[in-house]
Amino acid sequence: MPKKQRKFTDDGWAVWVDGDDTSTVYINDWINPKGKSYVDLAVRIRGVKSSTGLSVYIPFHITCDEIEDVSLQFHDTKILQATFSAACIVDYKKNAHTSEIAYNGKTVDIVHISTLEHQLKLLSEGTLIRIDLEKLQPFLDNDEAYFTWRMPHKTLDEVFKPRMDVGNALDRLRDLITTPVVSEKYGYSIRINESRLLPEEVTRIGAFHRQKLQKAVITISINESYELNDGGCYRIRRLEENLYQSFLPQNYPCEDVITYHWNQSHDYNTRGHFNFYYSIARYSVSRESMFLYLVLLTVIGVIGNLLASAVQYWLGWFL
Repeated sequence: MPKKQRKFTDDGWAVWVDGDDTSTVYINDWINPKGKSYVDLAVRIRGVKSSTGLSVYIPFHITCDEIEDVSLQFHDTKILQATFSAACIVDYKKNAHTSEIAYNGKTVDIVHISTLEHQLKLLSEGTLIRIDLEKLQPFLDNDEAYFTWRMPHKTLDEVFKPRMDVGNALDRLRDLITTPVVSEKYGYSIRINESRLLPEEVTRIGAFHRQKLQKAVITISINESYELNDGGCYRIRRLEENLYQSFLPQNYPCEDVITYHWNQSHDYNTRGHFNFYYSIARYSVSRESMFLYLVLLTVIGVIGNLLASAVQYWLGWFL
C-alpha cells in the first residue's frame, strides 16, 4: 500500500498561575487536515482572588490579531450548554470584564480577555501570554474563573501541510499501478508543563516550577473519515451541530464530526506534567491511480483498435 510521509510532532505547552490556586487547562483542537486547524485554550482558576497573574506558553508564534475571545459568544445558552455539558444560566457582561454563569449548583466568572491588558512576548520557539490578574480583582464576584480564547493551531497546520513525494519514480509508478489505496498517518503529542520540551526563557522562571496544574483535559474534533487511537479516551460523541453551529471556527466543516475527550488528573500525576498523544490515520483511493488506470485503459484500447485494424487490413490484402 502506498504511504504518504508519516509526520509526527511533539509539542510542549505550559500554564502556571502566580498565587494560591487549583487550576485546570482545557485544550480543544478543531482539526481540519484539508484546511486551517484551530485550538481553543481555556484555563479554570480556583482561587483566582488570591492570584496575581496567569501565564500561558504556546509552542508557536502568535499575534494579538490571531487571538479570538470566544467568551464573547457565551450569551448564547446553546453554546454554553455544549461547552459546559450542562444547562447554564448566564448574566452576560455583568461588568466591564466578566460575565457570570451558574451551572451544576455553582457560580463562576467568565473573563473576557479582550477587555483586559494582556502581554504577548515572542520567545525563541513560541509565544508567552501574560494576563495581569491584580487589575481584574475588583470585577470578580466569585473565586473561580474561566479564561478562554481561540487561535490558529499552527503546529497542526504544519503537520498536515502537503509535501512533495520525492521517492524513486519507478517505485512510485509501481505503487500507483499495484494499488489505488493510500494511507495517511500523522502523530501529535501535547505535553503540558514538561520542562524538557520548553524553551529556556520559560524553564528559568521560578513561578513556573513552583505552581503545578491540578488537571488537564484534551478535546479533539475531526471528521470521522479519519481514525484516531482512542483507547485511552474516556468519552466519544458526535458533535452537536445544533448547539455548536454558530460557535465553530470559520470555514470549519462540521458534518460527520466526531469529538474525543481525554483527561489526566494530578491525583495520578503528582509532578503536574500531562502527556497526551494521539495518532490520526486515513485510507483513501488515490486520484492519481484512478487517472493512471484511465490513461492505461485508453492507451490499451487505442492500441487494440490499431491492431484490429492492421489485422483486418492484412487479411483483406492477402485475401
